[in-house]
Amino acid sequence: MEAKMAEETDLSFTRTLPVSREKVFACWTTPEHLKQFFVPRPHKVIDCVIDLRPGGAFNTTFDIDGTVMENGGVWLEVIPNEKLVFTDAYTTGWKPSPEPFMTAIVELSDADDGGTIYTITVRHRNAESAAKHKEMGFFEGWGTVVDQLVEYAQTLD
Repeated sequence: MEAKMAEETDLSFTRTLPVSREKVFACWTTPEHLKQFFVPRPHKVIDCVIDLRPGGAFNTTFDIDGTVMENGGVWLEVIPNEKLVFTDAYTTGWKPSPEPFMTAIVELSDADDGGTIYTITVRHRNAESAAKHKEMGFFEGWGTVVDQLVEYAQTLD
């Protein structure tokens, strides 16, 4: 069952990428790959733990202008080369986070040219959180992340 977009709480966009679904999925699910694209440069992912299963850890640590930011979360759904759903509403062991911000859904399908139709949807718990994320630069930031993903994925064999 596919959930419908909630205009007030969901942010989303779709792009066609010139790389295969397999490469995009590998980039999202391999710590060494994810570190190469997951935050807009010059910021960095300095640590990443991925336990790729529902309830498994999806933890990232960012260096944002010298400030270390830890982001704990879990995978909710994993369909190889097709769909990833993760959230910061829980940490490993299904422990609720004190200040959850979002649930992200990455959907991948085949494009006619051998590339990937890539859709990112980020769901927020309320309209205020969604508006804050939009004001923070959701479209620009996640768009840059996709550009960096493509740039990096094209270097993989």
